[in-house]
Amino acid sequence: MFKIDARGLACPEPVVLTMNAVNKGEKEIEVLVDAMPPVENVTRYAKNNGFEVTKTVDGNTTKLLLKK
Repeated sequence: MFKIDARGLACPEPVVLTMNAVNKGEKEIEVLVDAMPPVENVTRYAKNNGFEVTKTVDGNTTKLLLKK
């Protein structure tokens, strides 16, 4: 599984990091974010590219598991 720690990063950086992983052919990606805009934007991008998205919240961190 490819892991991205995007905590503390403002949009569009988390989406760009996710896009880079998708472009490399990753089929399972874990993205950690700590704000709502990146959660929404990464989720939208992933779903638009055929990924299932599972969201888990732990304190201030949201883990998005993207699977194709």
